[in-house]
Amino acid sequence: MSKAQSKPEVEKPEIEEVEDDQLNRAIEELRGVLSEEEKRPSAASTAAAGNNSVIFGIPVEVQIVLGSTEMPVSELMALQKGSTVALDRRIGEPVDVVVNGRRIARGEITVLESDPSRFGIRLTEIVAATKSA
Repeated sequence: MSKAQSKPEVEKPEIEEVEDDQLNRAIEELRGVLSEEEKRPSAASTAAAGNNSVIFGIPVEVQIVLGSTEMPVSELMALQKGSTVALDRRIGEPVDVVVNGRRIARGEITVLESDPSRFGIRLTEIVAATKSA
């Protein structure tokens, strides 16, 4: 039987240290690039910010709903000047703030301090947004 000759292990600490240093420098350089990319606004966010001025300029219909009622067409046709229509809300109950047909808030009617001849709404509740089907 012959003895298998084993090669003595040669230590290569200098090579490993050099490779580790290069790897560490590459990692740090990559971190720096990523950090710079995070700071730079993306084209999408820049476009979105530019569109905000367009979007914020779109007019919406805002209505303050005091109340509502249902009546037969015959009663509706009988209404005349001076007729009174009873609503489903009482004096002092909150009114709905409706934007483009969707209730977004509730509030109470108030008189404007700057112009006592005009009404205003003091918001008392913002309605949570819900997804519509």
